[in-house]
Amino acid sequence: MSTRIVEHVGWLEFDRAPVNAFDWSMVREVTEAIDAMVADPDVRVLVLGSANPRYFSAGADLETFRGIDETGMREWCELVHGIVHRLRNSPKPALAAIGGVAVGGGLEMTLHCDVRFASQNARLGQPEININFIPPVGATQALARLLGRPAALRFLYDGALISADRALAIGLVDELVADGELEATVQRYGESLAAKPPEALAAIRRTVTIGGGLSFDEGLALEASLATGLAGTANFTEGVESFLAKRSPQWRR
Repeated sequence: MSTRIVEHVGWLEFDRAPVNAFDWSMVREVTEAIDAMVADPDVRVLVLGSANPRYFSAGADLETFRGIDETGMREWCELVHGIVHRLRNSPKPALAAIGGVAVGGGLEMTLHCDVRFASQNARLGQPEININFIPPVGATQALARLLGRPAALRFLYDGALISADRALAIGLVDELVADGELEATVQRYGESLAAKPPEALAAIRRTVTIGGGLSFDEGLALEASLATGLAGTANFTEGVESFLAKRSPQWRR
């Protein structure tokens, strides 16, 4: 895993040659990298990407699963679910920059990001059914919410790679970018988010990501709680005053 920070945008890039396949060590590296970026006050936005333009990730290294038993798989699921919870509960916006082949667990991690950008050369899929398995990094739950039940089932049943154009059409990715322009496009969007007030970004992310799994009334209660908390912040006062004074706000970080 390689990491870098550019203008308050923290890039976490899969970097395990040759195809960014996950083993125990890499999963732990991803976990630690997310924790470090979330804790770093210089980072305002997270980006999940790849150091390899041809492979975002080939998913799990199946050598890791050779001879694994139920106890071992339970441990694997607990570890990768930790990544799911970290991505979904982060107070900082999380983006995905998907280029090349993105399958299995690597693709699953992008489902817990807020906006997914993909290059035209991207090919995406969840092929787990082909080894009598299911995606264990939260895709069964995220896809049902993202695509709807029928489309999620079809995608998981087929287990095939789909084109970037098809991924956009079904809602698996949010924006297509010309090959070679992925990093710059995501960086620009990340910087635009980094310029916004951090408390509001965190509140929006929590109400939509966490509140979306609650009942409507529970979601409203969460919304009210976070709105109330924002009213007590210096940045809310600054936002109101700057708007009324017709000047640019000066956010506190």
